[in-house]
Amino acid sequence: MIYKKLSLSVLLFAAGFLTASAQKSPQDMDRFIDALMNKMTLEEKIGQLNLPVTGEITTGQAKSSDIAAKIKKGEVGGLFNLKGVEKIREVQKQAVEDSRLGIPLLFGMDVIHGYETMFPIPLGLSCTWDMTAIEESARIAAVEASADGISWTFSPMVDISRDPRWGRVSEGSGEDPFLGAMIAEAMVRGYQGKNMERNDEIMACVKHFALYGAGEAGRDYNTVDMSRQRMFNDYMLPYEAAVEAGVGSVMASFNEVDGIPATANKWLMTDILRGQWGFNGFVVTDYTGISEMIDHGIGDLQTVSARAINAGVDMDMVSEGFVGTLKKSVQEGKVSMETLNTACRRILEAKYKLGLFDNPYKYCDPKRPARDIFTKAHRDAARRIAAESFVLLKNDSPDGNPNGNPLLPFNPKGNIAVIGPLANSRSNMPGTWSVAAVLDRCPSLVEGLKEMTAGKANIMYAKGSNLISDASYEERATMFGRSLNRDNRTDQQLLDEALNVARRSDIIIAALGESSEMSGESSSRTDLNIPDVQQNLLKELLKTGKPVVLVLFTGRPLTLNWEQEHVPAILNVWFGGSEAAYAIGDALFGYINPGGKLTMTFPKNVGQIPLYYAHKNTGRPLKEGKWLEKFRSNYLDVDNDPLYPFGYGLSYTTFSYSDIDLSHSSMDMNGSLTAAVEVTNTGTWPGSEVVQLYIRDVVGSSTRPVKELKGFQKIFLEPGEMKIVRFKIAPEMLRYYNYDLQLVAEPGDFEVMIGTNSRDVKTAKFTLN
Repeated sequence: MIYKKLSLSVLLFAAGFLTASAQKSPQDMDRFIDALMNKMTLEEKIGQLNLPVTGEITTGQAKSSDIAAKIKKGEVGGLFNLKGVEKIREVQKQAVEDSRLGIPLLFGMDVIHGYETMFPIPLGLSCTWDMTAIEESARIAAVEASADGISWTFSPMVDISRDPRWGRVSEGSGEDPFLGAMIAEAMVRGYQGKNMERNDEIMACVKHFALYGAGEAGRDYNTVDMSRQRMFNDYMLPYEAAVEAGVGSVMASFNEVDGIPATANKWLMTDILRGQWGFNGFVVTDYTGISEMIDHGIGDLQTVSARAINAGVDMDMVSEGFVGTLKKSVQEGKVSMETLNTACRRILEAKYKLGLFDNPYKYCDPKRPARDIFTKAHRDAARRIAAESFVLLKNDSPDGNPNGNPLLPFNPKGNIAVIGPLANSRSNMPGTWSVAAVLDRCPSLVEGLKEMTAGKANIMYAKGSNLISDASYEERATMFGRSLNRDNRTDQQLLDEALNVARRSDIIIAALGESSEMSGESSSRTDLNIPDVQQNLLKELLKTGKPVVLVLFTGRPLTLNWEQEHVPAILNVWFGGSEAAYAIGDALFGYINPGGKLTMTFPKNVGQIPLYYAHKNTGRPLKEGKWLEKFRSNYLDVDNDPLYPFGYGLSYTTFSYSDIDLSHSSMDMNGSLTAAVEVTNTGTWPGSEVVQLYIRDVVGSSTRPVKELKGFQKIFLEPGEMKIVRFKIAPEMLRYYNYDLQLVAEPGDFEVMIGTNSRDVKTAKFTLN
């Protein structure tokens, strides 16, 4: 151990409470923490619950920072969003050497979809339907973050959302709880490894508990109000899955649940999280989550702080409500010492499990950044996974001939025009919530394609338009260093330049859509069209008669009716991360065959929202394929169907599905059956296909959705190859929370559906006895 004074850790080591191997049996941990807490003052215990933001600390100046005095007094349990191993080592040294007890700090960061090597935004990542790739992305993020001193990430975000107006859909995994649960488990495994013993394994934090993605009107931080039955059937599963995977921490959400802000909601934080699910880690608030409850209207800072800790919250991010008021609340009997001790113990246990008492500098090896961050191997993985996330939305012949050759892929030769406000921006490529990314290190689409086609094709560029006609809107949509450098020429001048380039080209790549900060936190939108000047640019490019590929950048589902009708090829690339430019080239030129599948429904119209596949029937459902039928549940101006359904995504090849073969037509509560389909690659390209299993409970004691995802398999087929895909169906797959919140599988009739997306399925029926 590296100490200049005999800290408590050294004394405990000498007393036999701490071994060099940092034994982690429950008895050893309890004995260690008991001894430590017996030494702690009331103020030091409260200090462990305090998580302030660091502000700017430069190496060599940590002792003079505002936070240094608080660390010395033992008033800080951890810090977040401090970047750089030397800075973190310096601050950790203060905690270990300058505070009375030498308790090390946690260092957290928003490592959301990569550290410096950036992977696709989480919504894009989910469209891979590849749990191995998703876990790999988290594993690489953990390796890089830990190399730079970070021991804790505020990820994964597992909030289910069915409203694309909400900007933070970009940070989640879409609309489905079954898929979301699998992704939550994969992310936790990737970050934490087996047990967080290694110095390249970090603690994960599942967020935001709970229901954050269901805010009214798609507005961030907004009120959530739903039945508990819906909570458990549609929203809770991914959080529970993360807990079952052993996640070390949970973040409370900003919204209220059942009229009580989540941060003060004992039913959520204690009854469900700990009592029902058995979570034994710690709960941290979101940024200023405690003080924000004053505006919610449930009390002053002392009152809301007491309510939070009494509800089961252990750590206060930024508000300083705990360090500012808990001593008084304890003295007044509003918070018991038992409650305070429990919260303090949970923080200390996390540090113990991470091995920080054994080695406070576990994550502070100055040799690791050069070796482990932004390596070629990591970038190669990012490129491969980015390409896997792209969703081919349309791929027709450029002349509209249904029997003609699809536009994509194309041979990189001749003159290729790359046009659009997203075509030559480095800073927008990583996507939102790329806190640690070095933004100017990510090649723009133009730069990447030029590099890939050197000596084969001539890449020509024109911006074509600004992001949007409203300059103030563009400023709001390009924050945090993501400026698109608004061009002060007129819209017509920008368009004329683009058309001049387009007319000299053989093919046009239109790089359009959202900027990276048009989605993300506090980036809700009511209009989900491609912005006005970009739409006009696209229409004019199509008028040239040249083949046009729309390379769509977006952090959410957009309304693309006109584009679907008129543009021959649409490739949704989300925001693909550090290597996105190369991955896009790989897809356009046919070096890979895109196989991503949507994890959120794309509506035709904002007025359809919320629109999701697992909806319920009304008593007057509209018959399939019908519109309009009076006195049925429908609209006068648009049909009920999405533009692109959940699970949708095309390929450069085609796949056929046989009818479903059920091993039995019925099963009992102790049995199972198998559903099998033959899937054949009927095209000329090798490619991947996500075979999706949906089940419908036809008759229940409570109403049930028209279908629910219950399984999937991602397979790879050569041209002409056939595979039999089998799914085992057991009674536990048929369970749901009934009106009394009992998890039950009820006897009766079921439909099993297997297909390429949630709409295009084969169907069979069975009975549960």
